[in-house]
Amino acid sequence: MSRLSLVLHTHMPYVEGFGTWPFGEEWLWEAIATSYLPLLDVLDAWPGRVTLSLTPVLCDQLEAPGALERCLTFLREVRPASHRLDLEAGDAPAAPLERSAAAYAAAADALERRGDLIAAFAPHVSWTSAATHAILPLLATGTGMRLQLRTGIAAHRARFGAWGGGLWLPECAHAPWVDDVLEEAGVRVACVDWTDVLGPGPQAPRRTRAGVVLAPIDREAIELVWHERGYPSQAPYLDTHRLTERHHRAWAVDGSAYDPDRASEQAAADAEDFVARVAERGGPSVVALDTELLGHFWPEGVDWLRGVLEACERRGLELGPPGADADEVAPDAPPETSWGTGRDLRTWSGPPAASLVWAQRRAELQALTGRARPSDRALRELLALQSSDWAFLVSAGTAGDYPRERAQGHLAGFEAALADRAVEPKLRNLAPLL
Repeated sequence: MSRLSLVLHTHMPYVEGFGTWPFGEEWLWEAIATSYLPLLDVLDAWPGRVTLSLTPVLCDQLEAPGALERCLTFLREVRPASHRLDLEAGDAPAAPLERSAAAYAAAADALERRGDLIAAFAPHVSWTSAATHAILPLLATGTGMRLQLRTGIAAHRARFGAWGGGLWLPECAHAPWVDDVLEEAGVRVACVDWTDVLGPGPQAPRRTRAGVVLAPIDREAIELVWHERGYPSQAPYLDTHRLTERHHRAWAVDGSAYDPDRASEQAAADAEDFVARVAERGGPSVVALDTELLGHFWPEGVDWLRGVLEACERRGLELGPPGADADEVAPDAPPETSWGTGRDLRTWSGPPAASLVWAQRRAELQALTGRARPSDRALRELLALQSSDWAFLVSAGTAGDYPRERAQGHLAGFEAALADRAVEPKLRNLAPLL
């Protein structure tokens, strides 16, 4: 019998208070406006259908003092001004820009209505992740893995109450030596990308020797969305690469002025196509996506998700969390895997980012192999340094010097805090429950 597990992984590196445009906290404001608020409406209408993870580091930012007020200022003041300037320039079709400006105004209204986004997400969140989204197999010590896991799990419990053991492995990065630490931390189920280990198509969940259930993601189904020729490349959708001078989107993929009704029809058709394909193939299909893909990177993605949930109900396709009925045994010694380039760890450890990995590992060994416990500030700087995002952005080359500057700043902060325990223990609102 076919069974679909929709897993949305919701994550943002700690950008709150670290820069604005073009790289910095406005990434978070955009995600709130275009992904998180629209998604909440869908989750409220379809409770329990989607497995949702929120990373602790994202939650740290959503509840940071003053953060949502600054987001509202961005939505109420910055975005109206930028749209007005583009409209006055006259270089793009006016109707899509006017609708875009109205969408940001509606997002501001929704944010004011929602208020506390942590509380809004609370009924829907079941999975957590490592504290700052570190690549666990690349950490230098078991103690470092435990710090990331225990900090993240404790933060989830403090914010959302009970935790059922679901954990998003950052970047789906897995290696067999991580399993014992996962089990020790109370992890019961996680996703992995074993397409090159078990083969393509739906795969049954596997139970490791340590007792953790690993649910292989269905890469073929995911690439209907993620692939460069996937659904978001269809002609009617909003082109996210062709931008106005102030980085607004006004054209469809085929170059015409964007028509939301035409795009909505395409989203409904693509949702039907997706569900039909999953149902025809059979098996337990685990489709894991970054939440920010839906809305932010694919503007019609939230509408597509709504269409998928509706189509599943019409067709009687079962929806549920991944990892159920794990009767299969995991391979004894699988290779290190991820859902990154090459399905290995090269995105975060290859030549472009290798210096970051070694800096992270040296700092970890320096902090966690001595007799005395480092100060809270030193540990927070270490956690921030270990974020997978800096290496990813360096490898992708999409954020200029920002990721290296962030890593270097946290390394310098770590060394200063290690040398002087009197350094202010807070690092904005990062890991406040450390």
